[in-house]
Amino acid sequence: MAKYDNSFTDELRQRLSLVDVISRRVPLTKKGQNYWGCCPFHNEKTPSFSVSEDKGFYHCFGCGEHGDIISFIMKSENMDFKTAIKELADMAGLKMPEFKQKSPEQIAAEENYIKITERTTQIYQDLLYKDSGKHALEYIKNRGFSDEIIKKYRIGYAPKNNIISSTFNNINRDKLLSTGLVRIGDYGPYDFFRDKLMFPIFNAHGQVVAFSGRSLDGSEPKYINTTDTELFHKRQTIFGFNFARESIHRNNRSIIVEGQIDAIQMQNHGFPETVAPLGTALTEDHIAILCKSNRNITFCFDGDNAGQKAAVRACTLVLPFLRDNSDVRFAFVTGGKDPDEILKIGGKEAMDKIINNATPLIDFLWDFVNKNFLINTPGGRTQAEKYLKDCTSKITDKIFQNEIEQEYNSRKFNQWHKWKQQKYTPKIEMPDIDIMTENVIKSIVQTYPELAEKYTEFLMSLNISFDDAQKTDLSIENAEKFIVSLKLQRYLKSLQNEKIELLSNIPENAGDEYRNKLKEIDENIIQANEKLELLLDINK
Repeated sequence: MAKYDNSFTDELRQRLSLVDVISRRVPLTKKGQNYWGCCPFHNEKTPSFSVSEDKGFYHCFGCGEHGDIISFIMKSENMDFKTAIKELADMAGLKMPEFKQKSPEQIAAEENYIKITERTTQIYQDLLYKDSGKHALEYIKNRGFSDEIIKKYRIGYAPKNNIISSTFNNINRDKLLSTGLVRIGDYGPYDFFRDKLMFPIFNAHGQVVAFSGRSLDGSEPKYINTTDTELFHKRQTIFGFNFARESIHRNNRSIIVEGQIDAIQMQNHGFPETVAPLGTALTEDHIAILCKSNRNITFCFDGDNAGQKAAVRACTLVLPFLRDNSDVRFAFVTGGKDPDEILKIGGKEAMDKIINNATPLIDFLWDFVNKNFLINTPGGRTQAEKYLKDCTSKITDKIFQNEIEQEYNSRKFNQWHKWKQQKYTPKIEMPDIDIMTENVIKSIVQTYPELAEKYTEFLMSLNISFDDAQKTDLSIENAEKFIVSLKLQRYLKSLQNEKIELLSNIPENAGDEYRNKLKEIDENIIQANEKLELLLDINK
């Protein structure tokens, strides 16, 4: 049974955005580094209620109320601690565990865990500069790592022998096994990491909780990581986040790359806001943690098929976290290179170009659909529309979701139907519409793509280009009236032309058929005029 202790409340704080939770009750506006609003705990007209997402607390400079995400729910909803935790767990999509405080034994076990991982880190660091680690040091320096960087990230070397199991042979075996550093084999304990370049993995507090080891002989897998432990969960851990956290806040974005070495090189070559998932595919937990710090994310992947697939997965994961102020982009490193190589060859300037030219999420998703569905066929367009609908439905901000859907509707209308290529020639030639009417029609199409879809055939018959149009101030009801009235006017004109043509070519043996045709046209003209008068009556 999961323990309802500090680790669970920490996970709630990690997964949930303080700003998102508070803004459900208090309208907030970002000013500088913090968000501001009117305090919910006392009456005020001038906002003095400050919310710091980065620090995880709120403070009212008017009444002095201060607290974190849990205390806000307790005070604003008049709940006790346990009920507030349940409320937040529901928001985070977490199962409510049994309530139980950490025992002294648990606290002692965690302290011992950190002592072992800290001592192990030091051993690996020392060995990197010994003869046994010479090849590992040569490898990492050839990758462009200076002694300063090696020291900062506490990179080390795990030798081929069982140095960790022998070093800690005098402590309780279960304590050592709990760290994932040692396993039990047929001949007793042995080190999990052997002949590996070692990257310590830090928690948010800067403590070493796990390791990632890179092979040095070309064997696969390239990286192996500590298996999940009480203090380390791979799906919830972001490599480099402890170093990047302040920069993510300061630079107003995070950059996600695919590997540890890329993340370290990016951090030390002008992109300190860079992080990487840890030996596993990007997860919803990773996105939740990053969005809590900042909702602006640039994903930087390889340009190959694997990188494209990773980008699509990242796109679907980030959609529920999008807000109207989010800026999510996708950058790709092509030519079989990775960020580490780009930095070596072209330096920060080359990498800047890749990052600055990153594709916004809405364009990336649109491009993906156009490349992967046969949009030149009705079936392909249907599949593409279903895919886009499924994606946009993941956006939890309904107003923003509607805006994205409107944008895609506009693109479908203007691009999938290829207006410029599909010219329609009516049976009876119509006079061109005046420039003012043309501009109104164009603005209606730009603003209301659903009307464009509804009146596709008629709009195509106008033979106008729908590019570079401004949005209209007309309501959707008045916009539709305008289209229908224009359609009726052109229909009337066609009837009148048809009548003139009949009257100018009266056959010598004109009989009932001719008279009935003329009568039918007159009746249609009367009906069309009545509809037009009714439509243009603004009181109806």
